[in-house]
Amino acid sequence: MTSFTEQSFDRDRWPNFTFGELRCSHTGACVMDEVFLDRLQDLRDAVGPIVVTSAYRSLAHPVEAGKDNPGAHTMGRAVDILCRGETAFVLLREALLLKFTGIGVSQAGEGGRFLHLDDLTKTEYHGPRPAVWSY
Repeated sequence: MTSFTEQSFDRDRWPNFTFGELRCSHTGACVMDEVFLDRLQDLRDAVGPIVVTSAYRSLAHPVEAGKDNPGAHTMGRAVDILCRGETAFVLLREALLLKFTGIGVSQAGEGGRFLHLDDLTKTEYHGPRPAVWSY
């Protein structure tokens, strides 16, 4: 994992993402895995524009602080992407081709439609991988 600042974030390597959209909304820190970001850029290249609603989360982030086992977001290896309908299907298909191993699907309601994507392995996570689940 690499701790980025706005100045150190490599916009040439990941041109379709910004420090601001990847940083923790609670602490402002941005600690992301570079290989994961490469995979995310490959996804963006394949599907076109995407909206990241959550990426890195520090252990102090309210969502993570309440968990017994912090998730992939705390490892800098997960994002949630706003999507619905056909866009969600296209993202899901490409995510599988790009070997994302954790795919969470939330398509209920208007405000909570997203795909969670991570690339953790069985040995790095406390649950099975690959895995697809719904919220």
